[in-house]
Amino acid sequence: MAAWLLNALTITAQTASDPIIMTVAGTAVPRSEFEYSYNKNNTDGVIDKKSVEEYVDLFVNYKMKVKAALDARIDTTQAFLTEFAQYRDQQVLPTLVTDDDMLAEAHKVYDQTVESIGPDGLISLAHILIRIPQKASEDVQQQAKVRIDSIYGALKAGADFEKLAKDLSQDPGSARRGGLLGWVSRNQTVKEFEDAAFALQPGEMSKPVLSPFGWHIILMKERKQFEPFDFHKDNILKFLEQRGARNSIADQKINAMVKSADGALTRDQLLAQRADSLADVDMSMRYLIKEYHDGLLLYEISNQHVWDKAAKDEAALDNYFKKNKSKYKWDEPRFKGMAYHVKVQSDVKAVADCVKKLKFDDWNEALRKTFNNDSILRIRVEKGLFKKGDNKLIDREVFKVADAKVDSVKGFPIDATYGKLIKAPQSYADVRGLVTADLQDELEREWVAELRRRYTFTVNEDVLKTVNKHE
Repeated sequence: MAAWLLNALTITAQTASDPIIMTVAGTAVPRSEFEYSYNKNNTDGVIDKKSVEEYVDLFVNYKMKVKAALDARIDTTQAFLTEFAQYRDQQVLPTLVTDDDMLAEAHKVYDQTVESIGPDGLISLAHILIRIPQKASEDVQQQAKVRIDSIYGALKAGADFEKLAKDLSQDPGSARRGGLLGWVSRNQTVKEFEDAAFALQPGEMSKPVLSPFGWHIILMKERKQFEPFDFHKDNILKFLEQRGARNSIADQKINAMVKSADGALTRDQLLAQRADSLADVDMSMRYLIKEYHDGLLLYEISNQHVWDKAAKDEAALDNYFKKNKSKYKWDEPRFKGMAYHVKVQSDVKAVADCVKKLKFDDWNEALRKTFNNDSILRIRVEKGLFKKGDNKLIDREVFKVADAKVDSVKGFPIDATYGKLIKAPQSYADVRGLVTADLQDELEREWVAELRRRYTFTVNEDVLKTVNKHE
């Protein structure tokens, strides 16, 4: 999987304009790769910017972790291969599509639009609608006819079409715009409406027209033919980009290439070859794909050695907490328990009795089964480790804050608390987030130290001095 990356780097490293800046675990690193990583991670928006010299240690650690992942053959796992191929394809596929391809696709869209519009072109319309419900009685139908005739009479007498449309039309969308429907082509409306509309000339108004929706009075405002391609080109291209047309065209192209290979090459092999070609000529693309490749390896190997190990190893967390208790002292006590709200007074004691012999972590499940089972809610609970200011009810009942205002919970009028005040964390669970982060830091340091014992590295100080200072 990494062969094309290593090949690309070897080619780059051999050029005089891109000297070797360091060798890590037997792999030569060209200056361009170090610069790519350094510049990307030390932009103006980065808070903790590093000097080139400071960044060397971070970069060496990174390369050693990637080497450890390669030694562990993580890059051969199906999960890695699948995820990396998906990312690689996202970068490579669009490069198969040229501007000419997009222009040809835009012409297709334009030609299809012209064909669908037909020789009658486009007309700009406004209308007034009096609706007739389906299966309306004769009386309802007659009332609609009387009303549309009245409106038509008013228009013939000089009434303002836009005002009457806003006031009387029962098509809410167009009524807000004075009846305006915009540009319409053939086959966009029901036949009765279409025939009447296209029979009009600009400025003409129809007599009342009956369609499946009801009675219409149609005002023809303007007629035109669809503009030439160049008039719409930019909008069509923008539309195609938004609809992901590049990916669609790229898929068509790669599928055609697979077909022409007649079984000699798979889609994955062809895309890998394309990635090789891009890596040879485009340094940014080379390092972008390599960055993702190595990033996937780094994530998995770091999970194994640091992140998941610290987060899931309960014994290690407990042991670390016990050895470092002094780090987790509080400035003020915490309340370890719950604030709860019930409907009847007897449930106040029932809740306390339910959990008093259970481990703190088991409270939620016991309360749910006992009090909120079978879709009947008897209790509302907030459980956790609270400091003053976290919960108004606990502030009032436990911390005795005189002015703590507790908002009532609708349907649960009785408030109560249960738990105990503790002056310091009793177990790692009380400060799990902090302990996990600290244990991860310790595991990280130990792992890096082990990697530096296992692998060697050298830095070319003369080349290091030229970072971002060469032509």
